[in-house]
Amino acid sequence: MAEHAQTHTDPVRFETHPDRYKHWELTLHGAVAKLVMNVKEDQGMRLGYPLKLNSYDLGVDIELADALMRIRFEHPEVKALEFASNKDRIFCSGANIYMLGSSTHAFKVNFCKYTNETRLYLEDMSQNSGIQSLCALNGTASGGGYELAIACDEIALQDDGGSAVSLPECPLLGVLPGTGGLTRLADKRKIRRDLADAFSTLAEGVRGKRAVEWGLVDEAPSKPQFDACIKRRLDAMVSRSTRKSFAPMVLGPLECKRSDKSVEYKYVSVALDRSTRIAKLTIHAPEGAQPKTAAELAKAGDQSWCVRAFRELDDALLDLRFNEPLIGTVALYADGDQSQVLAVDAMLDSQKDDGLVNEVRHFIKRVLKRVDLTAKSFFAILPPGTAFAGTLYDLALAADRIYMKDEANTSVQISAMNAGVFPMSNGLSRLQSRFLRDPANVGRVLETRGPIDTQAANKLGLVTFAPDDIDWDDEIRIAFEERASLSPDAMTGMEASLRFGGPETMETKIFGRLSAWQNWIFQRPNAVGEKGALTLYGKPERAEFDFRRT
Repeated sequence: MAEHAQTHTDPVRFETHPDRYKHWELTLHGAVAKLVMNVKEDQGMRLGYPLKLNSYDLGVDIELADALMRIRFEHPEVKALEFASNKDRIFCSGANIYMLGSSTHAFKVNFCKYTNETRLYLEDMSQNSGIQSLCALNGTASGGGYELAIACDEIALQDDGGSAVSLPECPLLGVLPGTGGLTRLADKRKIRRDLADAFSTLAEGVRGKRAVEWGLVDEAPSKPQFDACIKRRLDAMVSRSTRKSFAPMVLGPLECKRSDKSVEYKYVSVALDRSTRIAKLTIHAPEGAQPKTAAELAKAGDQSWCVRAFRELDDALLDLRFNEPLIGTVALYADGDQSQVLAVDAMLDSQKDDGLVNEVRHFIKRVLKRVDLTAKSFFAILPPGTAFAGTLYDLALAADRIYMKDEANTSVQISAMNAGVFPMSNGLSRLQSRFLRDPANVGRVLETRGPIDTQAANKLGLVTFAPDDIDWDDEIRIAFEERASLSPDAMTGMEASLRFGGPETMETKIFGRLSAWQNWIFQRPNAVGEKGALTLYGKPERAEFDFRRT
């Protein structure tokens, strides 16, 4: 994104609604939802690039993310999802190259991260909501268009002599497929390494029968047979769906108040100090009675704390990523009554077999993962009266450090929500990730009931530092000043390396390996230099490469 689009007068906003979609058409057909990609060429997020051939920018993906969440919460009748295009002989040509070429490095990286998170939410919908997806390729899918397809459970490619699938980023642009494409080829579709190598350097892609033989798509019916193939596969998805019915929950607007120095939601507040490059993010525990049953949750709707607070936190995190590039460190606070948080946790645990509660639990998991994947330093600060307990303590565990004041009335508490309900990208709970060296400590922590004071929390390994009243202010101040003095590039790399110990998964490979390489390649002259492939895309000049391997 151009620098002007990252100023405080022209921020990116992530809230939308189907009534305001410009690029997607969401329709419901009984148990099947259909998302038709219909990108408007002249309605990109900023001037300077037409969104031709169903290419997309961040605005297109914001709508997609919103649609997936609404399908999960607002349409419990849906048991299968179809992706399609209304363009003749083209499904999607991927991320708009002119948009990428004119964007800052930071925006390109955050854009790829957001699209990756959206595709993973689509896959989570299949794994945990019983809604499988089918990509109906009635035309060519290239780059990010094919990456969207392989995030689906099944792909059908129309065999019409022209439609193909491709990942042309390496041969045409000098970069990598930015939305998990290479990782999903190997880990998800398990394509042979040699065939994946050939496919990923073949700019024109692969068609029909060969695409099926290589495992790139699941079926390639002829044009007359295409609709019947799609119906057959969707019917099969509906018949094997495990989705449980529940009362729909309509997601209303967040209605936050914004100023130059703060953002105030109902349960989340963010105070910005750009002079020190620090943000203070506070999440407030619920007040008053919260739903105790799934029926009460459905009645309370999106105003229930477990939904509203985490929707607000999600929006705040994205705001910090895209609109506050100078903010390097985030101080996490939680205030209010711990017992209120634990009461919500008890409901989420006792009602876990309900379809709506299931969606809430997986949404909270997604938001906590957003913390893990945000390129900011997070320090959780626990003064007396902190509300970091249960689900909120998982938020503290997502921080890079935890400071807990050694003073009366300072405690944390553990709940069933800390026992792996919200796994990280590595598949482990945050407690398991914390205690890789001493796995038995996980059990000791989970068996601890009631308030855990500072000294006990320190002994259990639940906090990083536990200053007393004399040292508290100085230690906190020095910690933030030191962090602000360090290279943000080094901190981003260090944090991303340390946050995901333990096993590697497809998800950690996407964010820890593929994205890291892409981050580096996006800064190399071969891609973005004056004669780089991305810079010269669409121009008559040919890219000039430095052929020394690095």
